[in-house]
Amino acid sequence: MGLIGFLIIGLIAGWLAGKIMRGGGFGLLGDMVVGVVGAFIGGFVFNALGLFPGAGILPSLIVATIGAIILLFLIRLVKRA
Repeated sequence: MGLIGFLIIGLIAGWLAGKIMRGGGFGLLGDMVVGVVGAFIGGFVFNALGLFPGAGILPSLIVATIGAIILLFLIRLVKRA
């Protein structure tokens, strides 16, 4: 997947995570950053657990969204403290 594809997956994952976590989001650029960082977090978590969802757009989107949800959860924990 190229850079543009990675950014599109990150943007969609960040937007989905914001909707799932019932947040207003961080705007277009913020959602993209959350999604891209979430993709790395999701990839790390899935790899650490020995789970390999496969290649393609949908598995990548699922992993990135799960990672973005984890990131949003951690951000909200820190903001409350």
